[in-house]
Amino acid sequence: MLNKQGFNLWANDYDKTVQVSEENNLYPFAGYKDILDFIFNEAMQKNHSAVLDIGFGTGILASKLYEHGHYINGVDFSSEMIEIAKGKMPLANLIEWDITYGLPERLKAKNYESIISTYALHHLTDEEKKRFVQELLPLLAEGGKIYVGDISFQTRADLENCRNASINYWDEDEFYFVFEEIESALKGIAKCKFYPFSHCGGVIVISK
Repeated sequence: MLNKQGFNLWANDYDKTVQVSEENNLYPFAGYKDILDFIFNEAMQKNHSAVLDIGFGTGILASKLYEHGHYINGVDFSSEMIEIAKGKMPLANLIEWDITYGLPERLKAKNYESIISTYALHHLTDEEKKRFVQELLPLLAEGGKIYVGDISFQTRADLENCRNASINYWDEDEFYFVFEEIESALKGIAKCKFYPFSHCGGVIVISK
């Protein structure tokens, strides 16, 4: 797993790396475009909405929403990626922050129609994911939803099958979503749905 310096060094080549993996239907980014398209279309159901993007990277998804008049708030821990994203979204509220510490207080003071996160939350352990989602739920506006597009699987067996098929470049330091497990962890707290888009990626939709 890359640290902050690693992501800063990767910033300029990140989009191309993703493209190569996605186009060849390989772990970790197979289904990437479909995942982003799904979240974009969901967020676009409301006009000029407030959006919180967690781990926005170079702003690929957030900038498209920004261009359509949505109000973008976001956190990322790579200063180099933030600079690239700022070039696309000069008026967005973009904060350098490490989500292992939760969210900055100034973002907790707002409500959001959409909270989105793509390929970021796998840096949190399963227990940290649960706590983080619980922190996000009160920030949702009426009818709002959390959209997590990431390396994710329906079952633990599906994850292991992908791991075995991709063993030469599997990242053992990352913690991927298993839908059955996160749904169970959030039972009685939130509603969850899973939309798979490839053998290693999908979108988990979470609501109150």
